[in-house]
Amino acid sequence: MIEFDSVSKSFWTGKTRKVILDRASFRVDIGRSLGILAPNGTGKTTLINMMAGLEKPDEGRVTRTSRISFPLGFMGGVIPKHTATENSRYIARLYGLDPDYIESFCRWLCGIDEYFDMPLGTYSAGMRSRFSFALMLALEFDIYLIDEGMPSTTDVEFNRKAGRILKDRLENATVVVVSHQPQTLEKFCQQAAVLRNGQLYMFDTLEEAKRLYDYQTQSQAI
Repeated sequence: MIEFDSVSKSFWTGKTRKVILDRASFRVDIGRSLGILAPNGTGKTTLINMMAGLEKPDEGRVTRTSRISFPLGFMGGVIPKHTATENSRYIARLYGLDPDYIESFCRWLCGIDEYFDMPLGTYSAGMRSRFSFALMLALEFDIYLIDEGMPSTTDVEFNRKAGRILKDRLENATVVVVSHQPQTLEKFCQQAAVLRNGQLYMFDTLEEAKRLYDYQTQSQAI
């Protein structure tokens, strides 16, 4: 479970204060995957980072009582000067898992051959994305966090393998995905929310959330 209790978060842009959340309260329960619709620039990545514990609220409390993944694409915790082999074994030890298994899983899924034994700092953006996604899938969580703004990979074989594993994971796990595109949420979510002007409006279905999101988007365009 992830619960936000009267959480506020904002940033000073140099000219004005950007409000991400304004005393927002909501919860994500195990077994009820949540899709969050939000226009670009409203703080999707900040929200997902707060769920993961990577960013703290200005006010209020965030409670986490489950095994929650780092956001898909997040590269914090790994060391660029170390190889993927060294990093995967280090992360395995942090989580109390078998380093041999985590290394073998990531090596197989990444499919980057000899580059797996080279420093992460030498990787392309696509290779880094493959490694971070492989790490997330190697560690089993109760709740997986996905931010559409994170880097993606264009490798077809990797996408096929990773997509199959993620689908299997989600049969027994919960996902929170933030996106500005409703179609991104359709395959994952039983409930949905709309983030707008610091408020998170929760709905039982994606269709209800889409109606509010489309109305607000059209109103802003007028």
